[in-house]
Amino acid sequence: MFYLSDSMIDNLVKEDVPYLDLTTLLLGIGDRPGKIAFATREPTLICGTEEVQKILEKSGAEVLQFTPSGSFLPPGTTFLEAQGTAAGIHTAWKVSQNLLEYASGIATRTKLLVDRARQVHPPIQILTTRKHFPGTKELSIKAIVMGGAWPHRLGLSETILFFRQHLAFIGGIDQLGQRLAQLKARAPEKRIVVEAETYEEAVSLAKSGVEIIQLDKFKIEETSLIVKAIRKINPEIKIAAAGGVNVDNVAAVAATGVDMIVLSSVYFGKPADIRVDILPTGGF
Repeated sequence: MFYLSDSMIDNLVKEDVPYLDLTTLLLGIGDRPGKIAFATREPTLICGTEEVQKILEKSGAEVLQFTPSGSFLPPGTTFLEAQGTAAGIHTAWKVSQNLLEYASGIATRTKLLVDRARQVHPPIQILTTRKHFPGTKELSIKAIVMGGAWPHRLGLSETILFFRQHLAFIGGIDQLGQRLAQLKARAPEKRIVVEAETYEEAVSLAKSGVEIIQLDKFKIEETSLIVKAIRKINPEIKIAAAGGVNVDNVAAVAATGVDMIVLSSVYFGKPADIRVDILPTGGF
């Protein structure tokens, strides 16, 4: 279950309707009964319906049809309907459509990418970075999980991941190897992850005893060679490939035999195309 606070949902609505809906008020239609329906225009893994349900209910509408996030739907499928007043429906309309389109776009791209990777390497895990647009973390994480991926790091507090920017302060990878036993003793429940930027660094890390090696921005051929070398040294080490992975090359990266692919590309792209129909349900 994913939890988005009421205050966050209220802020989304407040951002779009800071004071009043001037158009609806000017027309004098606020009390008129109506219905709103959301439907797919293309194959879509929908995401965000639970949050939109809250938005609709907070706007005084009654939800008549609901489809949970994570459902993959063909074009032309109505997946959410509600009835209420014109004022409530128009208050909920655009913020709900935006939320559904952006979250479902991320979820659908994630599913496509995960499916392509697992066609060539079924055990592989797709992990997403923290490079989502600021302020969208909750929905972004929900969307990638619905699509079959997993967050690489939810934040700095939960994982140990050494980049060269860290190692520069201790004298490099060789110094890390000397301190590895001490680091493991201080955080015995955590695995040590270190990023490698060269073949030599990856081999050195494999010999040092780290649990996970993250290969940064290597070409496909280089990744394959490094994976083979690491497996010979220690087949228990997990290997992650990161940097520049997208839907076009993910299958090739997965075919190198890495255990994980770390990427950001699913966060950026075309939103899903969601059709919204709003109609009165009473006479004029």
